[in-house]
Amino acid sequence: MARKDTLGRTGEQLAVEHLARAGFAILDRNWRCPLGEIDIVAREGDTTVVVEVKTRSGTGFGHPLESVTPRKLARLRRLAGAWCEAHPVPSATSSNVTRPRTLRIDVIGVIASHRSIEIEHVRQVC
Repeated sequence: MARKDTLGRTGEQLAVEHLARAGFAILDRNWRCPLGEIDIVAREGDTTVVVEVKTRSGTGFGHPLESVTPRKLARLRRLAGAWCEAHPVPSATSSNVTRPRTLRIDVIGVIASHRSIEIEHVRQVC
């Protein structure tokens, strides 16, 4: 496995652990469809959260959050809709599962150097 892939997987695992500590329920990881891939889908209270994770080993090429462009955000919005369509919640009459009231997109930037780990979680980027 390439070093970049290993770094990315490490960053995603660190992001999952960060979300779990913050009280999020992890619903899905690395979900794929013809439109692309969602790194993490989680639930926080009544909100379904699509999470994009960007990981770098340093800031020599900028902070990881800087790599989330308007084009990437548009793709994440489409992917969020596709995930919701593929994962319908049963109706309230057939079970006591409540439908999430909102959907949002968060981005987590991870800097994982050999000396330290920094995690920055930006909520509701679009």
